[in-house]
Amino acid sequence: MDKNQLQNWISEYLKGTEYELVTLNVSPSNDILVEVDRLSGVDVDFCAELNRYLVEKLDNPSPALPSRESVDYSLEVGSVSLTDPFKTKTQYLKNLGHDVEVLIDGKKLRGLLVSVDDETFSVDVQERVAVEGKKRKELRTTTYTWRYDEPKYVKYDLKF
Repeated sequence: MDKNQLQNWISEYLKGTEYELVTLNVSPSNDILVEVDRLSGVDVDFCAELNRYLVEKLDNPSPALPSRESVDYSLEVGSVSLTDPFKTKTQYLKNLGHDVEVLIDGKKLRGLLVSVDDETFSVDVQERVAVEGKKRKELRTTTYTWRYDEPKYVKYDLKF
């Protein structure tokens, strides 16, 4: 499978929509995974339409891709899982005001995603800190700001 051709078809289909491609994986055994997202959430019907569009493209022979008769493939089109790490700025924007989990420097921090811009994002984390003259630690909110590439991952914090 030609991943670049698949990406071109998906970009063509998504053009003019609020959707963006988050993940495109093609395994050696031609298992194709397409994940899309948008600020207002992903519509199941949209995913079904994109799936049909890609099947139509994949089933019609072209120089870039062999036909369905000569190469078997599986295709899965859907939304990003709630528990998957964020990969795009849209996912950060979508979760603004929600609790997130950040893994950075081997340490997990949980807090409220409070700001997102082109280069960085900020999370308010409540921490117990020692206060001079007091025996007990006090709960304080610290705002951490990171570039998108600094943490190992950032994801929605499911609280159970």
